Amino acid sequence: MTLNYSVVFEFERQYDDHTFWEWMKENWTLCYVYSAVYVVLIFGGKWVMARRPRYDLRPYLALWSAMLAIFSICGTLRMWTELIYSVTNYSLQYAMCVPSYYTREVAGFWSFLFVVSKVVELGDTVFIVLRKTPLIFLHWYHHITVLIYVWATYTEHAASGRMFCTMNYTVHSFMYTYYALRALRYNIPKWVNIMITLMQLLQMVIGVVINIWVYQIKSRGEPCQQSWDNLKYAFLMYFSYFVLFANFFYNAYLKKPLHHHEQKKQH
Repeated sequence: MTLNYSVVFEFERQYDDHTFWEWMKENWTLCYVYSAVYVVLIFGGKWVMARRPRYDLRPYLALWSAMLAIFSICGTLRMWTELIYSVTNYSLQYAMCVPSYYTREVAGFWSFLFVVSKVVELGDTVFIVLRKTPLIFLHWYHHITVLIYVWATYTEHAASGRMFCTMNYTVHSFMYTYYALRALRYNIPKWVNIMITLMQLLQMVIGVVINIWVYQIKSRGEPCQQSWDNLKYAFLMYFSYFVLFANFFYNAYLKKPLHHHEQKKQH
């Protein structure tokens, strides 16, 4: 059975995976440069903004989030179509171990955009700095490590990227839609925020499980397109995300705030 999309756009059809792959193999280390510049700018920006009033930027934040939401929704629809095809016509192990999606014109194109988008998404932090909202470790650590891992992973066409890319597009569809609506001052129930954080946590759990499964497959001597080094980094990355997101979830939604008299006792 051939994978058929109901609509394939010309820009998807014209995508050349080989050209971008060759460029990435020669230039993927630029992700370290982008990460270093990012750290200097955000913490330098925080130092500058400490002496300045905050900028509201709410309309621009809404527009930025809406654009990333639309982009993520498109990526979600395109990648899920390919993932479902791979699982139903082959197997789940095929989906995790055979990197055929890189060379399928539609999925290949949206995988390419996914890699590029990790640089664009660094712009999220600009709004945090300029609006003087809390910049937590989880935020900038997540941005940097995802960027570096995704760029490194593309150079070896790791098959598990099919799962990671599809999951990330899906979660970001909800996350950026939520950010856009909140920036437009819509009154969104707290449970929506909780559900999005739970989706992020679930993404990390699935990421850890996928890496353990790939490890087992490779340990049996069966072919699976993901290097041992990449597998190790992926596991450490997803496990660290799980710990950080779990800690965030606990502090944000489960931890009971101290009463006033209890706070006074601690001082």
